[in-house]
Amino acid sequence: MNGASGRMGYRQHLVRSILAIREQGGVELADGRRVQVEPMLVGRNEEKLAELAKRHGIEHFTTDLDAALADDRWQIYADFLVTKARASAIKKAIAAGKAIYTEKPTAESYADALELAKLAAEAGVKNGVVHDKLYLPGLQKLKRLVDSGFFGRILSVRGEFGYWVFEGDWHPSQRPSWNYRSEDGGGITVDMFPHWSYVLENLFGRVESVYSRAVTHIDHRVDEAGEPYAATADDAAYAIFELEGGVIAQLNSSWTVRVDRDELVQFQVDGTHGSAVAGLFGCKIQPRNATPKPVWNPDLVDEIDYDATWVDVPTNEVFENGFKTQWEDFIRHVVDDAPNHYDFLAGARGMLLAEKGLESSREGRRVDVPEIAVEGAPDSVDAPAEHVAAPSLAL
Repeated sequence: MNGASGRMGYRQHLVRSILAIREQGGVELADGRRVQVEPMLVGRNEEKLAELAKRHGIEHFTTDLDAALADDRWQIYADFLVTKARASAIKKAIAAGKAIYTEKPTAESYADALELAKLAAEAGVKNGVVHDKLYLPGLQKLKRLVDSGFFGRILSVRGEFGYWVFEGDWHPSQRPSWNYRSEDGGGITVDMFPHWSYVLENLFGRVESVYSRAVTHIDHRVDEAGEPYAATADDAAYAIFELEGGVIAQLNSSWTVRVDRDELVQFQVDGTHGSAVAGLFGCKIQPRNATPKPVWNPDLVDEIDYDATWVDVPTNEVFENGFKTQWEDFIRHVVDDAPNHYDFLAGARGMLLAEKGLESSREGRRVDVPEIAVEGAPDSVDAPAEHVAAPSLAL
């Protein structure tokens, strides 16, 4: 686990995923067997790694990535590094024949992301990319509505994501400063468009074109050491995506917006037979036979209580942490050859959408998003035989 001491690597991947899986006795496979996990922490700061290992009862840690990759005990390489350092480390893991699971974006550019997909396919190593938003309770409820035909013909999707990220001067920022420097791989387009790519394509259809405006609203911030710096990356992006089948999606992404909605991300889906509003956890619906009939009249107060005309979708099952659930799915893919559609090629599609979004913003026009494929890796890649079945799994 390379980068497990970082914000996401520690909270979501180590503590809430791998350690939680270990605590529950491993992952259950299709035939009822269970496969247990054993983490190896990799990083630059040996003292910090030792402290983490002691805190959580982890036996193995090292500052030597090459040695860890050369050790046959460790079957999966997991990458939670900053984007700038990711591709080179993943290439080492591919060369070492490891199965690979990584945060997104998989690389700083689409070309590099596509190269990783090609290299993984040629090497025959299984690979996965975090698609955590699809595992959110709200979006799982929304997916069921789509699959059930609730909407009829889907017309449009409108999404709002974001919150106010403090500038760091009078109050410490809640995001790392590199996020606001384009030279360090920062920017909200590169961060969020890969998410929008897989959310849109898995719920509504492939993105065929994008029109976007990426801006830097706040051009100076203060870093973790209290030093001012120029913010060179976009902190907001306003985009229209055209999807296959004629669906129009409008998504605003911003780290410079104050929240006046139920959750930090919210999607409204409108169809001929009904509409839904979904967030991280909640989802509410309004079918066509319960839709109010507003009449525009600015001279009179509108007496309709619009909030009361929506019905909450019940939570009929226990939704676990989405990062943990996807980890379990990927482990089943590695050990049991279970399906996995969230691979390096999906990661490359996300980076392609980010680059097309930035191109659209620079040129002030709608940009087509081509389909891509990698020979030998339509959705997933078969692993070498030695990785297919094992009584335990080492990360």
